[in-house]
Amino acid sequence: MADPAGEFLQPELSISGLPDRGRVLCRGFIESVTYVPASQVASFIAIVTDHDVPRSRGGFAAVAAEPPTARKPGGTGRRDRLRVVWLGRRRVPGVDPGCELRLEGMLTFRDGLPTMFNPRYEILSRQENQ
Repeated sequence: MADPAGEFLQPELSISGLPDRGRVLCRGFIESVTYVPASQVASFIAIVTDHDVPRSRGGFAAVAAEPPTARKPGGTGRRDRLRVVWLGRRRVPGVDPGCELRLEGMLTFRDGLPTMFNPRYEILSRQENQ
């Protein structure tokens, strides 16, 4: 939530410290994004992590497959990723792998990952060379 000056009132949580459900404010780095085909309903999906470590082959990459689950079905496995979904959009300008975001919204669990739909967001950093 924000006060009249636009400042956030609730404390920021780490991705690994998120509750199962409820309104949250968190911060993390975009690990990957998923672009859906034009034949499917428009949505833009990003996977957010606590740290800027998920590099493979020297850099970040956009993916076109379903992201891995952070928890095993029926189990309480690791919770180090957050799925963020913007419905009705095929792209969110500035939200690319490697950038840091502050997110605020309602959290739920879907397909084994904590998920936030259409959150309020703030881009905190950009990749170099852009």
